[in-house]
Amino acid sequence: MKTLTKKTIIVGIGGGIAAYKTCELVRRLVKAGADVHVILTQAANQFVTPLTLQTLSQNPIHTDLFDITQEQKIGHIALATRADLIVIAPATADLIAKAAHGLANDLLTNVLLATRAPVLFCPSMNVAMWEHRATQENLKRLKKLKYHVMNPASGELACGTEGQGRLCEPQQILDQSQQILDIGQKGPRIKKTRQ
Repeated sequence: MKTLTKKTIIVGIGGGIAAYKTCELVRRLVKAGADVHVILTQAANQFVTPLTLQTLSQNPIHTDLFDITQEQKIGHIALATRADLIVIAPATADLIAKAAHGLANDLLTNVLLATRAPVLFCPSMNVAMWEHRATQENLKRLKKLKYHVMNPASGELACGTEGQGRLCEPQQILDQSQQILDIGQKGPRIKKTRQ
C-alpha cells in the first residue's frame, strides 16, 4: 500500500554493522511510495555500498559535503529543504553526540542543522555504549531539541553480548515514520513551508 506517496524521506546511515538493515528499510520506504534519498556517512560506506542503496532507492546516493556536482545547488541545503522527514538508521553513539551538540563536519550533520523537517533517530550500538552516561545525556538533549528517538531493541548484539542496542526492525521504523508524518509534528525548528 502506497502510504507515503508524495513524501520525500532522507535516510541517513551511520557507521555501524546494523547498516545492513537500512537497505531493507530503504526498500520498504520506496515500496510505500516515498521518494527516498540516502546520505551515506564515510563510516557507513565501510558496511554498505552506494550501488546497493542507489539501486534500492532509485536515486543517486549522497556521500560528500563538498561534491562538485551537487554543491552548485548547495547540496546539503537542497536536501534539507526537500525533506518531509529525515530518518537516521543506524544512529551511532558518534552521530547522536554530534547532533546533540550541533556539530556539523559532514554532509549528514550539515543537513540535520539545516532542515526544518522532523528527524527520527534509530540508535544502534553496543549495550555498554548505549548505557553510557554520555550517550544517555546526549539522547536527553536530542529530545529537548524536539527530535524523535526510537529506543533500540534488546537481544544478541553483533559483538556477541546480550542487551539493549539492536537497531529496530525496518517495519517498526517504517511504522514510526508514518506515525510522525501523520501527526505532522514539527522538527527542532519551524516546519518548512512548500513553495
